Order: sequence, then structure tokens, then C-alpha cells
Amino acid sequence: MGFQCGIVGLPNVGKSTLFNALTKTAAAQAANYPFCTIAPNVGDVAVPEARLKQLAEIAGSAEIIPARMQFVDIAGLVKGASKGEGLGNQFLANIREVDAVVYVLRCFDDDDITHVSDTIDPIADFEVVETELMLADLESLEKRRTNLEKKAKGQDKEAKTLIVLVDRALEVLREGKPARAVEISDDEKKDWLGLQLLTSKPVLFVANVDETSAADGNAYSKSVEECASKENAAAVVISAKIESELAQLDDEEQTEYLETLGLNEPGLNRLIRTGFDLLDLQTYFTAGPKEARAWTVRVGATAPQAAGVIHTDFEKGFIRAETIAFEDYIEFNGEQGAKEAGKTRLEGKEYIVKDGDVMHFRFNT
Repeated sequence: MGFQCGIVGLPNVGKSTLFNALTKTAAAQAANYPFCTIAPNVGDVAVPEARLKQLAEIAGSAEIIPARMQFVDIAGLVKGASKGEGLGNQFLANIREVDAVVYVLRCFDDDDITHVSDTIDPIADFEVVETELMLADLESLEKRRTNLEKKAKGQDKEAKTLIVLVDRALEVLREGKPARAVEISDDEKKDWLGLQLLTSKPVLFVANVDETSAADGNAYSKSVEECASKENAAAVVISAKIESELAQLDDEEQTEYLETLGLNEPGLNRLIRTGFDLLDLQTYFTAGPKEARAWTVRVGATAPQAAGVIHTDFEKGFIRAETIAFEDYIEFNGEQGAKEAGKTRLEGKEYIVKDGDVMHFRFNT
């Protein structure tokens, strides 16, 4: 399952430095984990998951395979991108394909790195990016509405449904708010996603600070966190410079370097986990002698849907899922111990997967 977070930002905010650190970290993991560079601006990274190692030790797994996320370095944003300035059209096309948007905002002073507006104001930077996306959404919807109106007059049911959503989105956008401010019911979600609005995607703010502010942040990053709270979005404070240096070190050297900075873990770990949560994702596991593996499903996924992540045939021929809660798997020292303690459950098609479930699927071929 390739869930993508698009990294956006103005020039000289640290966006590419952050992305390069992500891809270098991923490359370093390549010896142990599946990794591929899909394109020059796309990187696959492992989702940090401490529980996998515990499962692997108990199951005697020969290999550990974590869940993955993709980060896309989306280039070409300048003021006027919605009108085709810079690489505007390419930028908008790329961001339309991602599941969530990561705004990298400059929260550091450095006279050697010129800011496009000659002033450090992360909230103003965010507003420039957001405005371009809102303008692009407005233009897209206004064009689409004309066609939908014609179809609706011809009693096209789908057009009648969509025009209601389009009008709600236009009303919000014309008020200067992003499309994600529109309240959507569960029944409307599929049609809403089909509109492919840039500002309907969940967002994550990354406050890129200097090295001395990596542990506690600074005044700039505090303003970003306040803005994120108002937007009902997540925020992470990271020093892209530190992350690029960490990516060059082995595990032991990383630990020592982090300790000198007063940090418990790389900021990239927090970024990846926050992105994972932002997309409403959760993890279930399979564990055995061959491998211990993390699988990604949406929160609310059923057991057959979880089986389908492994192989579509598993979902089609689903019978039952042998399920053990992670805590029980650890407490009773694996599958056999959990069975003897009565902690193994046989779950059917209606079962809603819980984060940490250790699962084995029974299916017809």
C-alpha cells in the first residue's frame, strides 16, 4: 500500500534538505528492508515500529519487514503557481496525486540563505502556498460546475449529487478557506474524494528550525504550532540540517549525537509517524519463522480488507482470521502460548481490525 505525503514549500525553506535526509535514511535501511527509489523525487521510507523487533524475537523470524510510506518532493512552487508561474502546472498535477500535504516552513535565521520575500515569516509562507492551492481549486471547480449544470438539467443523477458538493466547496473557497473546512458525511466521502481538490487533503506542518532549537523549538516554530492548532492539523518541529547529518551516521553514532543535542530520536521518525497518523492509518502484524512484518490498513478496516493488503485472493476467499492482540502475544510468549491461554480469537468478515493485531488468515483458493 503506497500512501504518499507530498512535501511542499517555498524556495530556501529546507524542503529538499529534509527530503534528501529522508531518502538517505531509506537508502541506509536498504540492507534490511525493501526499498526502492521510484523516481528522483519519490522516496520510500520505513515506518518506525518498535513492536516488530519484539515479535521477531519471540517468533524467531529470519527477517523484519516494516510498513512503508512514500514522501514526494514536489518542486516548482512560487507565487503565481496556480496561473502556471514557475513549474506551476507540474506542481499542481503532482500534489493532486498525494494523500496528504506536508508544509515545510522556514523557522530559522541565516543571512547566507536568502528568503524569497526577504523576511522570515513561516505563517506568511504557509499562506502563500495555501492561497495558490485554493486559487487552483476555485478555477477547477468553476470550470467543472458549468459542465455539471448542463448534465443536471438533463436529469443526470450523478451530476445533481456532485453539483451540491461543488457549490459547498465553492462557498468555502470564496470565503478564503480551504476545501477541508467543508463538512462531509460518510455517504459523501467517495464523491468528495473524486473532486480531487488540493485543499481538501489533510495537512502536516513541519517547522524547520536551526540546530540549537531542535529540542525545544523557537518563537517561529511556536507560531507554526499555533497555526496548526487553528487549522486542526498536526505539527512537527525538525532541524533539517541535523537530520541530514544524522542520515550519514550509523545507529550508535546517531544515538550519541542525539544525546548531545538533548533529543530522544531523529525528527524524521516523528515526521513519519505523524504522517502515518494523519492519514488515519494503523498497523497489524504477521509473524513466523520466515518474517515478522507490519501491514498498513485504514482505521476501521475489516478483516477481509486487511487480508487483501497481503494478496487480493486472501480477501476474495476470506474465511476467518486467527487474531491475537499484540500485548497477549508478548505476555504469553507467542502464538502457542496465546492459544493455550485462550487469547487466540477466530474473527469473521465483520471484524474491525485493531492496531497491533497479530493475524493469520484462513482463505479458500
